[in-house]
Amino acid sequence: QVQLVESGGGLVQAGGSLRLSCAASGRTFTMGWFRQAPGKEREFVAAKTWGGSTDYADSVKDRFTISRDNAKNTVDLQMNSLKPEDTAVYYCNVESPIGDYWGQGTQVTVSP
Repeated sequence: QVQLVESGGGLVQAGGSLRLSCAASGRTFTMGWFRQAPGKEREFVAAKTWGGSTDYADSVKDRFTISRDNAKNTVDLQMNSLKPEDTAVYYCNVESPIGDYWGQGTQVTVSP
């Protein structure tokens, strides 16, 4: 089983920045982030493969940057120019040789 430990998140004003981090206990392929706002379904935010390919949701392109350290099995999400609509619980997600795993979630709240 792969254990995920998330950190970061919190409360920030619109236009501000936050950084999320996620550490995985085992080998991973793709590492990424999803989010779920109240009353909405969980949605994809960003992902990065072991080889370095990245993908972003259109809503966060040019504002969020995903990075990872393959040696440490960590993935970070730098979130800039935050908007109130970015408010959600953010979940780390990893694809591993033994399955897909989710983090416990971390709250990001952006005030107007």
